[in-house]
Amino acid sequence: MFGLRAFPPRGHLFSFLFIFTLSLLYLSVSMQISISSTLPPQNLHVFQAKRASFKCRQSPLNPLVSSTELTRHHLSNLDKLLQKTNQTDPELEPVTKAPSNWSKGKGLLQGLNLSRIWPGMSAAEEMSPRHLNRLKRLLSKTMEYSPRNNLGSRWREYHGCNDWSGLLDPLDENLRREVVRYGEFVQAAYHGFHSNPAMSTDEAPSSRNVSLPERSYKVTKSLYATSSVGLPKWVDDVAPNLGWMTQRSSWIGFVAVCDDQREIQRMGRRDIVIALRGTATWLEWTENFRAQLVQISESDDPTQKVECGFLSLHKTPGAHVPSLAESVVEEVQRLIEMYRGDNLSITITGHSLGAALSLLVADEISSCAPQVPPIAVFSFGGPKVGNKGFVDRLNEKNVKVLRIVNNQDLITKVPGVFIGEGSDSEQQGESLTSVFNVLENINPWAYSHVGTELRVDTKMSPYLKLNADMACCHDLEAYLHLVDGFLSMDCPFRSNAKRSLAKLIHYQKSNVKQLYTVRTLKEGIALASQSSPAQM
Repeated sequence: MFGLRAFPPRGHLFSFLFIFTLSLLYLSVSMQISISSTLPPQNLHVFQAKRASFKCRQSPLNPLVSSTELTRHHLSNLDKLLQKTNQTDPELEPVTKAPSNWSKGKGLLQGLNLSRIWPGMSAAEEMSPRHLNRLKRLLSKTMEYSPRNNLGSRWREYHGCNDWSGLLDPLDENLRREVVRYGEFVQAAYHGFHSNPAMSTDEAPSSRNVSLPERSYKVTKSLYATSSVGLPKWVDDVAPNLGWMTQRSSWIGFVAVCDDQREIQRMGRRDIVIALRGTATWLEWTENFRAQLVQISESDDPTQKVECGFLSLHKTPGAHVPSLAESVVEEVQRLIEMYRGDNLSITITGHSLGAALSLLVADEISSCAPQVPPIAVFSFGGPKVGNKGFVDRLNEKNVKVLRIVNNQDLITKVPGVFIGEGSDSEQQGESLTSVFNVLENINPWAYSHVGTELRVDTKMSPYLKLNADMACCHDLEAYLHLVDGFLSMDCPFRSNAKRSLAKLIHYQKSNVKQLYTVRTLKEGIALASQSSPAQM
């Protein structure tokens, strides 16, 4: 009945106790059903009263121990036997002890721990705060990752040559690992900035140390972005010393290259990574709100437009540093020349503002050399950057973009209005399409998203509150947590997620369910000691 032939034997005693207990359960339930169904309705209440009085009597063979206590005792012994058996298998977690508050049927199934036979039954229990061993592992500072498989000849597919077709829903294991890995490069950019946010306005910046998530990569270039909020000319004439208030350069990311032969062999190529952090200074926030679309300076097509503030951060040089666009082009050209003959790829990754700048960087370097390696963008929580003309420009240059988007993240819905997203000729009639095309050319707010979308949802996480606030829904660590647990759009959070919860609870404690934060404090589990401002 329960498929015992498929269950591997663990000794005669185990088999006997297992079958005997299941038989008692089955016999008890069967008798109750059969008696209730065969007795006449007028006699049924008499039988129920007799059965209740029978339950209160003690066993004549053992008047001091009730039958319920005897059952608990037997199942406790069975549980001990299962624990001793599992100790020989290091892959199995300790068997959960039988609970003290037994209920009909349910207590017997819990005591037998049938989730070991049918793994699907254990998913909800393993994600419960009562499962202390798993909680301790998830709260450990030591990061665990999905299997690091050999990408080999399929690396172009994971890099987006087919727009990640067939890899997103359900999410491919290797792609999940790659997405989380690139997200951690952005985390390194955040930490690199917050560890030393100050930058002198009188001299060129010195070299900066960046703690990369992988030793197989080395940083080759620091990148800077300059915020430039223009003031009227008469203000400059009256107060020429206000330049420090209207223009400021800040470290925004880095260029790194894979320099380990074993990792190069695993990935199938030598990878160049460009990682960009999100908004961190008040001048950068000011640039974010300069949301009018302007024409790309290098484009002869007046319909190709991007957001004014993003383009300013990308193109403006500082007093002692070149512009972000100039720095990236120079370094990519140098690396292409240095590794001429190698199989190369360029991966640009960023969060929030960094996600927006990633698209501008990809557009910039896509034509910086005669034969540019394949370019892919992995963006987290990115806003809209340009109009449909800009989207077409990137598609013509064969720039591949994977946008990781949280359903509850408002930043991914701004700036602009719906017109830019509703002009697909396959979804609209010909008359509506022509109207939308005209509006896109004249409307300064007609933004469009670019690339392929991987959509996650805060509500799918068993650890985060359903009403998590905006900061949590946009936080990069929350994004990586959701990607690590994502299976598909119609499946729950995977029970064998690898990523530690320590940083998530440290950064977003108020948005994590109280059951987990209370258990964390109760057990005295140490959380990540590092802190950083909100990542936007």
